[in-house]
Amino acid sequence: MRSSRRSTISRALVAVALLLPATTAGAQNAPSPTAPGAKARLQSEGDAAMERVKQALGKARRTPVDSPGLPAAPDATMQRRAFDGLARRAIDPDMEKRARSDIEAARAALAKERSAASARIAQALGLEAPEAAALAAAAPVPVTRSRVPLLMVSSAMPIATLRTYAAGLERVRGVMVFRGMPGGMTRVAPMAKLSAEILRIDPGCEGPACAMRDVQIIVDPLVFRQHGVTRVPALAMVPGDPVQPYCERDDQSPPSAHAIFGDAALSGLFEEFARLGGKEDVRDALARLAPR
Repeated sequence: MRSSRRSTISRALVAVALLLPATTAGAQNAPSPTAPGAKARLQSEGDAAMERVKQALGKARRTPVDSPGLPAAPDATMQRRAFDGLARRAIDPDMEKRARSDIEAARAALAKERSAASARIAQALGLEAPEAAALAAAAPVPVTRSRVPLLMVSSAMPIATLRTYAAGLERVRGVMVFRGMPGGMTRVAPMAKLSAEILRIDPGCEGPACAMRDVQIIVDPLVFRQHGVTRVPALAMVPGDPVQPYCERDDQSPPSAHAIFGDAALSGLFEEFARLGGKEDVRDALARLAPR
């Protein structure tokens, strides 16, 4: 066994160590190699030393060494006593209170770090500017009562089509609306990436320094329900500011008079809206889309 071999080698080394002083003393007292018979005497002493080493090694190999054994596994009674002792242990109220406090602090720190990470992701994608956010918090945007173009779209539409609509909405100061976010409402990163791809003027640019279109993109399933939109794209002209929170909107504001459906150019959707009787609502938008 491995332990027996290690013990055997150790005993052999001890035997060699015991023999070395005698050999060294003999070598010191040995006559000079130039003396007559010195060579033969040195050879004889060397042979005798080697013989003693062999005898010590042979004796070490013949001596049995017991391997260390592992303690026996505890029986069922001992195990039950151990578990009963753990169950009856006294709980320190102060320690439990400190543990709960640490857990709450860790949760708060995690929430703060998650919020900071989301802000960094938005800034990296070019969707959020810290200075603009600070100005928006300092001075609220005045609410306009004119009709705002609202284009309802879906993430299943081609990116090229969404980018074309974004370019037109920028000219008419419109808003792009999604029913939900790709990947579910609990995942913000896919929606942030999609918004950056839509609003980025140069599709090959990446990072926070890219120029973006001045178009609002919101997620509002209630707008789809309010106008009965079941297919996209769909155009509506709504009063007020659809970007405002629900608690700040005018409850008496009526929905759009018409909802225009069809995979057509933005100017074509406005013309169809005017044909159905909403000419005054889309006059300004059509003027902005007219060739310059």
